[in-house]
Formats: sequence, C-alpha cells, structure tokens
Amino acid sequence: MEFAGKVVMITGASQGIGAACVQELRKRGARLALVARSADKLRQLAGEGDLALPGDVTIAEDRHRVVQATLDRYGRIDVLINNAGVGLYAPAWQAPLDEVRRMYELNFFAPLGMVQLVTPGMRVQRSGTIVNIASIAGKVTLPWLTLYSASKYALGSLTDGLRMELRRDGIHTMTVFPGYVSTSFQDHVLHGQPPEHVRRTKAFKITPERCAADIVKGMERQARTVVTPFSGWAFVILERLLPGWVDRRLENMYFRGLKS
Repeated sequence: MEFAGKVVMITGASQGIGAACVQELRKRGARLALVARSADKLRQLAGEGDLALPGDVTIAEDRHRVVQATLDRYGRIDVLINNAGVGLYAPAWQAPLDEVRRMYELNFFAPLGMVQLVTPGMRVQRSGTIVNIASIAGKVTLPWLTLYSASKYALGSLTDGLRMELRRDGIHTMTVFPGYVSTSFQDHVLHGQPPEHVRRTKAFKITPERCAADIVKGMERQARTVVTPFSGWAFVILERLLPGWVDRRLENMYFRGLKS
C-alpha cells in the first residue's frame, strides 16, 4: 500500500500512538484528518494542509460531523485508524458499571460507529483499510486489566469479522496489539491504578514512534495482525501452549501488586 495522496482519518490523534501515526504518515505524503477531544492539542499537532477535527467519538453527532467534514474536504476516506481508547484497573467483580460502559463506548462502540460511517464510501470506491488499535491485553487477559482486556478482545474479534465481511468489497482490516507503550495511558484510566511493579515494568515496552512505524509497515504489507514489539508474539504463543502456567504467573503478579 502506498500512502502518498491517500486520505487517512485517525482518532485519538492528539497524543501517544495517534500523534506518532500522524508524523509517520505525514512523511509518506498522506492527507490527514485528525480527530481528538482536545482542540488545543490538535492545533499544535496539525500541519499545513491537515484537517483538525475536535470531537468526542463516543457521541454519534460528533462521529457524523467529523466524517462528513473529511468527505467535504477530501471527497473520500481511504484509511480509518481507530486509535482512541481508555483503560480501567478496577477488578471486574466490583467495577462501577457506569465506568465499564464508558470504557466500552470508547473502546468498542465508537470504533464500530466510525466503521459504519466510513464503510459505505469505501465499498463504493472498492478500496479501503480499517485499522483498529487493540492491546496485547486483547491477546492475553491481564488480571489487573480484566475488563479492558475484554474490550480489546471484542475489538479484535470485530476486526476479524469485518475482514471476512468486506474483503470482496476491496476493504482490508487489521488489528494492532501493542505491548506497553510509553504514553500517558496509565494516567488517564477511568478507575484504579496499576500495581506498582506493573507501572515500573519494561517488558514489551516501546515508544509511540516504534509502535506507529510497525502499524504503518503492517498496513503497507496488508497484515491481518500486528503485535508490537514483535517479541510480544512469544508471550501470546506461550499463553496458547501453557495457559495454566501463564495464568498462575499473571495471578501471582496481580496479587503481589496488591500487597505492595
């Protein structure tokens, strides 16, 4: 896939992985539509010619507005990157359900809503790419992020199903499963805090720039799945081969964190 001249819409574009994707795709000549809640951060990030669209993708009216504004400016959308997301550290058995619903609105229903808005145009043009940013927690459930893991499993399953639904229309879908990325994710969770040893961990930790580079490379080769860093596959495979052993290790990490 060549990005020069392609119209790429990115949600959660103002910081972290989203902002890094902006820089990576700008170098390749993409025409960008940047969506985030913070108008100030978008203004700082947007380059000459970029379309900055402040909005909350959990709100249906905002989703319609930003998609229509992109179509009005560029006439098409070639790539949608659903990057906006949020975490929740509360145990599943006691997490406030209103906060769980808020998380699912952003992590699952907002991406689905965006997909439903951009897909008709992609089907008409017989081409398009949909990228959903999940998490390594969407491959291996992390007990300190049980509900977040579930939301990212759901997003990955959605992406797989969309691939089979839309392939004959020329639309490709890809799921990205990052490990720990050096962003402010842990500072903006809806509830709770990670165990201290998890906050300090370096396992599978990468920069947003490294993550964005892997995402773009994945799109270029039309990958189904991107695990970044690639070494994260070892964790995924280990869980598939020895699920009980991995469960116990993660359980021990979780309870050690509760005691610290």
